Amino acid sequence: MMYQIGNIPVQIVRSRRKTISLEIKKDCRVVLRVPNRMPKRDIVRFLNEKQSWLEENYAKMVQRNKVRMAAKAKYHLSDSKIHELAEQAVEVVPKRVAHYAARMGVTYGRITIRHQRTRWGSCSSNGNLNFNCLLMLAPPEVLDYVVVHELCHRKYMNHSKQFWAEVAKVMPDYKKCERWLKEEGSLLIG
Repeated sequence: MMYQIGNIPVQIVRSRRKTISLEIKKDCRVVLRVPNRMPKRDIVRFLNEKQSWLEENYAKMVQRNKVRMAAKAKYHLSDSKIHELAEQAVEVVPKRVAHYAARMGVTYGRITIRHQRTRWGSCSSNGNLNFNCLLMLAPPEVLDYVVVHELCHRKYMNHSKQFWAEVAKVMPDYKKCERWLKEEGSLLIG
C-alpha cells in the first residue's frame, strides 16, 4: 500500500509487528512498517504527526544521495575501476598489515580484499582480515588507521576503552582518520 505525504511517497508494509517504524532508505524510499490490524486512520494520523520530521530528513537524504552520486562520478567507480582498485589493494594492504602487526606484536590469518558496501574492514575471531578495495581512494593515513583498527581487534574483539587505548597507542591522531571515513568515505561506500 502506498500513501503520499506532501510530495513524498510512503510505502506502507503491514506485518505481525507490534510497533510502528518509519525509515528513509539510502535510495530515498520511505517505508512505514505497521502492525497488521492498525486502522488506516491511525496510520494517517501517525504520518501527519511525523510530516515535518519526514520532510526535513527526506530532503537531507536526497541531498546526500546527490553528493554520493557526484563522488562516485568523481572517482569514476565503474566495475573496471573497482577491479583495478582491488588489484592495487592486494599489493598494498598486506604490506601495511605486516608492518603494523610486527609493530603491535599481533598475528593474523588470511587477508581478503573485497568491494564491501557497508564496511571498510573487519576481523574475524580466527584473525582473518577483510579490507574494502575502496581504501585505495583514501589518504594513506586512513588506510593505515583501518589496518591498525582491525589489528587491534586481535587484542580486543570489541570497541572497549582498552581497544581505543590500543588504537591511540599506535595512531594518536586516529580521530582525524575516523572523521575522513565518516565525511568523505561515506560518500564512496553504500
